[in-house]
Amino acid sequence: MGMLGCLHPSPSRLGGRNQPSCGGAKSAGTLLLMACLWGTAAESPGGLLRLVGGPSRCAGRVEVLHNGTWGTVCDDGWGSPEGQVVCRQLGCGTLLSVAPGTRYGEGTGQIWLDEVNCTGEERDLSECRARPWGEHNCQHVEDASVECSDSSITALGTLQLLNGPNRCAGRVEVLHNHMWGTVCDDGWDLVDAAVVCRQLGCGTPLSATSGAHFGRGHDPIWLDEVNCTGTEDTLFDCQASAWGNNNCFHGEDAGVICSASEMSVATKLRLANGSTHCEGRVEVTHNGTWAALCDEGWGLAEARVVCRQLGCGRALSAPGGFHFGQGPGQMWPDSVSCVGTETALSACKAKPRGNGTCHHGREARVVCAGNSEGDQVRLVNYGSRCAGRVEVFHNKKWGTVCDDNWDLLDAEVVCRQLDCGRALSAPGGGQFGRGDGIIWMDETNCTGMESTLSACRARPWGINNCYHGEDAGVVCSDSIIPEPAHLQLANGSHRCAGRVEVLHQEEWGAVCDHGWDKQDAEVVCRQLGCGTALPALEGADFGTGPRRIWLDNMNCQGTEPALTKCRASPWGESSCSHGKHASVVCSGSAVSTFAPVRLVDGPGRCAGRVEVFHNEKWGTVCDDSWDFMDAKVVCRQLDCGTVVMAPRRAHFGQGQGPIWLDDVRCMGTEAALSECRAKGWGVHGCEHGEDAGVVCSGSGISDLGSLRLVNGSDLCSGKVEVFHDQRWGGICTDGWDLAEAHVVCRQLGCGAAHSAAGSAWFGTGDGLIWVDAVECTGTEGALFECKVKFWGAESCKSRGHAGVSCSASADLDPGSSEALRLVSGPHRCAGRVEVFHNQQWGTICDDSWDLNDAAVVCRQLGCGTAMSAPGLSGFGQGSGPIWLDGVSCLGTEATLAECPVKPWGHHTCNHVEDASVVCSGSGIASIPRLRLVGGLSECAGRVEVFYNNKWGTVCDDSWDLRDAAVVCRQLGCGVALSAPSSARFGWGAGPIWLDDVSCTGEETDFSKCQAKMWGIHNCHHGEDAGVVCAAGNSSSADLQLVDGPHRCAGRVEVLHAGQWGTVCDDGWDLNDAAVVCRQLGCGRAEAAPGRARFGRGMGRIWLDDVACAGSEDALAQCRAHPWGQSNCNHGEDASVVCSDAGATNTSTVRLVDGPHRCAGRVEVFHNQQWGTVCDNGWDLSDAAVVCWQLGCGVAVAAPAGASFGRGLDPIWLDRVACVGGEKALVQCRARPWGINSCTHEEDAGVVCSDLARAEVAEVRLAEGPNRCAGRVEVLHAGQWGTVCDDSWDLNDAAVVCRQLGCGRAEAAHGRAYFGQGTGHIWLDDMSCTGSEDNLAQCQAHPWGQSNCHHGEDAGVVCSDANVTKEVQVRLANGPNRCAGRVEVLHEQRWGTICDDSWDLKDAKVVCQQLGCGTAVSVPDQAHFGHGLDPIWLDDVECTGMETTFSQCSLSSWGLHNCNHNEDAGVVCSGTDPLQVRVQDGPGPCAGRVEVLYNATWHGVCGSRWSLLEAGVVCRQLGCGPAQSAPVGAQLRQGDGHALLEGLSCRGTESLLLECQQRETGLGPCTQGSAAGVVCTKPKGATTSCSVLIALLVLVMLLSGVLLWLNLKRRCMAAAQAGAHQHPGAEKKEVIHQVISSSMRYGRDT
Repeated sequence: MGMLGCLHPSPSRLGGRNQPSCGGAKSAGTLLLMACLWGTAAESPGGLLRLVGGPSRCAGRVEVLHNGTWGTVCDDGWGSPEGQVVCRQLGCGTLLSVAPGTRYGEGTGQIWLDEVNCTGEERDLSECRARPWGEHNCQHVEDASVECSDSSITALGTLQLLNGPNRCAGRVEVLHNHMWGTVCDDGWDLVDAAVVCRQLGCGTPLSATSGAHFGRGHDPIWLDEVNCTGTEDTLFDCQASAWGNNNCFHGEDAGVICSASEMSVATKLRLANGSTHCEGRVEVTHNGTWAALCDEGWGLAEARVVCRQLGCGRALSAPGGFHFGQGPGQMWPDSVSCVGTETALSACKAKPRGNGTCHHGREARVVCAGNSEGDQVRLVNYGSRCAGRVEVFHNKKWGTVCDDNWDLLDAEVVCRQLDCGRALSAPGGGQFGRGDGIIWMDETNCTGMESTLSACRARPWGINNCYHGEDAGVVCSDSIIPEPAHLQLANGSHRCAGRVEVLHQEEWGAVCDHGWDKQDAEVVCRQLGCGTALPALEGADFGTGPRRIWLDNMNCQGTEPALTKCRASPWGESSCSHGKHASVVCSGSAVSTFAPVRLVDGPGRCAGRVEVFHNEKWGTVCDDSWDFMDAKVVCRQLDCGTVVMAPRRAHFGQGQGPIWLDDVRCMGTEAALSECRAKGWGVHGCEHGEDAGVVCSGSGISDLGSLRLVNGSDLCSGKVEVFHDQRWGGICTDGWDLAEAHVVCRQLGCGAAHSAAGSAWFGTGDGLIWVDAVECTGTEGALFECKVKFWGAESCKSRGHAGVSCSASADLDPGSSEALRLVSGPHRCAGRVEVFHNQQWGTICDDSWDLNDAAVVCRQLGCGTAMSAPGLSGFGQGSGPIWLDGVSCLGTEATLAECPVKPWGHHTCNHVEDASVVCSGSGIASIPRLRLVGGLSECAGRVEVFYNNKWGTVCDDSWDLRDAAVVCRQLGCGVALSAPSSARFGWGAGPIWLDDVSCTGEETDFSKCQAKMWGIHNCHHGEDAGVVCAAGNSSSADLQLVDGPHRCAGRVEVLHAGQWGTVCDDGWDLNDAAVVCRQLGCGRAEAAPGRARFGRGMGRIWLDDVACAGSEDALAQCRAHPWGQSNCNHGEDASVVCSDAGATNTSTVRLVDGPHRCAGRVEVFHNQQWGTVCDNGWDLSDAAVVCWQLGCGVAVAAPAGASFGRGLDPIWLDRVACVGGEKALVQCRARPWGINSCTHEEDAGVVCSDLARAEVAEVRLAEGPNRCAGRVEVLHAGQWGTVCDDSWDLNDAAVVCRQLGCGRAEAAHGRAYFGQGTGHIWLDDMSCTGSEDNLAQCQAHPWGQSNCHHGEDAGVVCSDANVTKEVQVRLANGPNRCAGRVEVLHEQRWGTICDDSWDLKDAKVVCQQLGCGTAVSVPDQAHFGHGLDPIWLDDVECTGMETTFSQCSLSSWGLHNCNHNEDAGVVCSGTDPLQVRVQDGPGPCAGRVEVLYNATWHGVCGSRWSLLEAGVVCRQLGCGPAQSAPVGAQLRQGDGHALLEGLSCRGTESLLLECQQRETGLGPCTQGSAAGVVCTKPKGATTSCSVLIALLVLVMLLSGVLLWLNLKRRCMAAAQAGAHQHPGAEKKEVIHQVISSSMRYGRDT
């Protein structure tokens, strides 16, 4: 590989005409000399290189000029460093992308360059390494391209639509890693398309095309499985597979058609056959005609979108039936599913209808609120349709509303009517400015449930005693949602300075500077809230701007509210040349000139008392004339969002010190409070009781508007919860009393407060407390108007959860006898327990139900004492809700309401577990007693009854499941599974009491069944009847096979009394083994070995003499000695080998609908069918077992609530309780298969770390969405612990992200942003510089020393939060991290790579992944020492285009034919390549050697200097071989700098950089001598030019000889002729003729 430059002259230029003359040779030699000496001058850098076929000179196909001909560059090895050099050489800014594969068309003619290899630092392409000119193995389909920042491509950002009719329709392409690539259509839908259209400013999505609808791309497929929610700002915020990870081809490229493309897709919408245009049958255009929408899945969410799209207010209903008549003949082929927040129906998901057809009468219908006379309302004077002064339309006039009695309930109606979310505040006192004209409404009194404001009670229209200083206002929740901007200042250093751009037709364009003046600029600054316009800066350059110019000839008066209100030429009509764009610098960009402002004593930095800094002191602001416009400026200055409230009267407490400002009057457009009009600093007539306050949306206080009561009897009683950070949490009971309860009841429209309850009755839920303290006066309209301390500051002393009971709560007193009953029994004092709650009777779960609980029930009902407490629906299964679970009474309580219990409705039961009671007052205490014996539980065994003071058996004559069902019900053992006969559970003793028993199956006790008289029978004990009930059917969690090769073969162990024990092999056979295999889901039994075949167990021997028939479903149904009774030792432990013994653990569990196989919804395989797992009790211990079983590393999260979607199959498991050490999920304790009380809304999920892909480091990020975001945890002393957020910042986060290989740090969160950790807090007061490689290298307190709690746990979000790197790579044993032996991480071990076929392409990818520049060399033969670990890879093949090493073609891990003598190495250029020069010598190729090290030139120590090192220096300098390597006195000493020590070369290196060793560094150089070099030839002309000069000299010598010989010959001939013809007289003339003739000959030749 050579250097680009004057190296390869064209052979055609070497010869002249076919006349071998000295003159011709001389002429050719002269031309060659000129070409060599002045060739670079003729071809300046700008002229040697160009980009063609693109939209501008800075984007296109790369072409280079050589030999006077333009040619292309092959894309082999073409990447970001090469693109950077091209952009730099052309003066086109920075690199946007490199594009292989003829993105800008195929070139023609020569392909001049191939395998170009730049470091990225070169000034032009000629400095890069490459193959010789014209040598390549490419076709023009491989022509390389480049896009630079100064091209018009920059306007596209990182997303574009190609191959469509315009920029708003086409194939989706995204820019990543400086390369454009496509998106796979797997899962691609309208929700994803909506994000694309929004990001491009192209309106709403019309279609999400698939199957390469807009042609196949040629670039990488970057994204797959894209899954947007539809609310993301960019496509890159959506969930997707890791960059470049896909199973697609370009025939699956996704596309989008947006509304701004004006392509014909069904977009029109109408409501037909209604009385107004705001109600009717929903119809859309389809194939050029109107088609009705089917009502499949149609509801209020879809109706809201229709009403919003048509501008018809909120949706009132989505009626069914034949409202609005039958539709047209055609039906829309798809059903529509909306979230309800979409702006148009086309943004909703559409899918083919489930039943295929939709008949007339099934059309979708909508009734919107509309805008009829008297119902119209608006909010004005704030800049948002969802906040401002309230105005109503009546009698054809708009008027205001007086604030008398105005409160949140009134505001709630306004917000609902405007479809603006919920009400956040109801400010009065003209805080949104004073209106004019009539005041229409006064003393408005809404319940909060009305559909329109005009429906509320109020004084008659226009009757009031108010003035406009009392105009009412409203702030709705949707006002805090940022609205899309239509004006911006681009390319400035601040949002308030830059080039003026406006948005029109979904596209940003510039404004021409024709006639642009200060009045125009003032309008821009005011509209943006940037203060006033400053004089234009001389020479200010804000870039060239977009090609589109929307506005020209602007002519503003300076008072307009928006730029579009000024006079100007029509949109898009401009004669402005490109670059002549208007720009503005507003006062808001001069941040340092403003008086600082802060909000104090509030719940956060975005809410509190307003204070300004003046004259070196903080002071307050008086509330005289304080309103929303003033507050708006404060929120903007603090970057805290929009205003929620502007409270007065020292709402956040009285300040101290000076009162700096009074009578503040802001317009709302100022950039800072100090820009507003006010009295002079310190001039006021106020006291601190008038201190002004502000609540901004950024405080999160608006979340207190989302309030609910849970675990109560109805909507108006229960535990108070607020919704924050996507979770519901409680309020601390510290200071909680009736004042706060009154506010909650009022906010919820539940009347007055009866009580302010604590946790005792309403429970604590999951324990999360959001609000630590609330202090209300009791008169506030909502909780967020009170003084609040939040979120989760962990200062709640009581740890109790606040609750309320409001007057509208109408439940029975839980302590009354009317709220409790016993049903389905023979008497009111015996039966199934039911309680009355929320206007409905429901049952109690039997978990922990016992005689103490039954005693309280009997006492409350006045039924005497408790005789029994049957569970498992002893009196039949109830219906309706299961109200209570976990009842735990002492037995002394007066009522059930006094007992500890789970919150109302919280349970993990079904009606099989309904609790019952038998009280003494029932008179049925003499019911004969019943038991099951000989089985392995009290719910399986031989049936025995107690009669005449003796236990006796039951004969099996006519014994069946109906008889067994009654036994199981009476014993509270659930349903009957089988009714075994013939003394299955052994022969009884004593009397046989009953024979020919005949139950109907409905009896509540066994004695009610028909039978022979007591003791009358014709049987013997070999006919004793048995029963197996469901509660005696142990799950697979009670049985395991251990110490075998897998879970389906091994020693049998059973769980009893909380302890695992073995089974004795006495009588153990294939029948017993068959039951074990069936219970474990392991197929059929292959063998039943005894004598401890799989090793001796430990602990108890639980079972002996097991005797199964082979048909049982569980071992507990078999006959055996009682638990623990045996005559065996562990040498007799029984074992089993099942037919599915070869199956792996993974076959019984899987994770689905996640981003990869190691995250998703948990599904287990049972009974030949996959099913889900309920999330009751699901936690990280359970998830850990799933991750272990699947080989997916450790558990990162255990999400509940169907986080990965709802399953469609059976719910197999519930109440899974793993300890975390099990090898498979089926080994964990759980309810029996299929027994649960769950829905698929409760499907459990798991996210594993995926150790096959992710690095195992000493640091991890937990509880985040993926491994690159979450709570920071470090491993120390064998335990994981957290890091305190004290002084935690982006520098610390950067180290974490680097250590994990997760890119750069995006955010450094504190306050347990990703949830509170457990265990140790290992680190505190972290202080990283940001350059460390490991968190342990940063300064911090000693391990474990902190003053923090887990509410302060630090978190990190890295840029690669949606990327999982599959292969980690490092360079070991080199001089620095950018040179060394290549090692890769696999199976948690670092190993080497064999150097077979290892080349610069492979090395280039390694260097790029490590951020180490480009590859310089690939030393082989263990240049950096022998590795000690496995040799993981061999025959690696990279193209050089990969972004990470995992994308290369890698052979099977661990398969190779190498030893560590062949360990591959890499030397990268690094971020600071080692440069070399010689100084103080006689010429450029001799002198003292100096290297550029750490940005400083240093000499080289001569202690180990030899001809080997000198040879490398000469080679690097292009000075030929080394002649000598002088040291010390032979050359002048250096200038006293420390010298570089530790360089050691083999002599074969091409760069001194390759000679660095681990010990290379600056040192004193004990010999005190500097190294030098003398090379064989001076540095100057290149080799090719030297050869040409030598050839030229040779040609000239030959020409001289030929000329002399020619002259001599002619002169002699002429002399002889003259001697004969003109002896003596004409000698001079003859000589003259000969010379002239020779010269003519020379010219001719």
